[in-house]
Amino acid sequence: MSTRFRFAALVPVLLLTACQPVNTTSGGAVGVQRQQYMFSMLSSQQVDQMYSQSYQKTVGEAKTAGKLDNDSADGKRVKAIAARLIPQTGAFRQDAPGWDWQVNLVKSDELNANCGPGGKIIFYSGLIDKLHLSDDEIAAVMGHEIAHALREHGREQMSRAYAVQMGESLGGALLGLGQGGMQMADQVVQYSLTLPNSRQNETEADLIGLELAARAGYNPNAALTLWQKMGQAGGGEAPPEILSTHPADSTRMANLQAAIPKVMPLYEQAKGRN
Repeated sequence: MSTRFRFAALVPVLLLTACQPVNTTSGGAVGVQRQQYMFSMLSSQQVDQMYSQSYQKTVGEAKTAGKLDNDSADGKRVKAIAARLIPQTGAFRQDAPGWDWQVNLVKSDELNANCGPGGKIIFYSGLIDKLHLSDDEIAAVMGHEIAHALREHGREQMSRAYAVQMGESLGGALLGLGQGGMQMADQVVQYSLTLPNSRQNETEADLIGLELAARAGYNPNAALTLWQKMGQAGGGEAPPEILSTHPADSTRMANLQAAIPKVMPLYEQAKGRN
């Protein structure tokens, strides 16, 4: 076995030994049940606190620059949609509805939104304006981002990074890798471990987000039109799926189409209540 493959094989072993298996969420109707591994010395509370500081800094800078847009019509839309989605998080995590949720809209041309650890949501107006998003499509975006927080994907990726760092230090010494060999090993780790798991996280967020939106009474078919718009906005310049942290458009659409029938009954039930 070559040195680079021995190194790549070492990292998952370190991941298993340095991290603890956890189940951050229940599977839901979409059946996301992958067991995750978290670095034992990195707690959810620590990650939440670290992200909260960064989030407050971002929001504070936007406010100082006059770009915080919560009182606009779109700002009120975003907050209203979040208010319907957040109670549905309990279907995946009992503790999640009680998180310190925060929602802010920032004026920016950026096509982006995220929900960081602990329920800190930020939306950028360019995403709504440039893609002409409906409420259902905003819910699809927000559900996807909330799902990342529910699954603690940020903490998981940090845990994975710790394992990689440990692998580089220990593996380099054990396998006798020089500087060139370490760079080669970094590429092996990236393509065989980091990128596939990032794509897996994106797929999980797609599915859980789909269910959250449906439970809140938003049409799950909007996820399809959303990603069609996102694909068009990207101009077809996405890298091949094997080298991307996001699923290929065709893969993403196929996964969503397969999951929509599972959540449509939830949508019909919720639609009758709203």
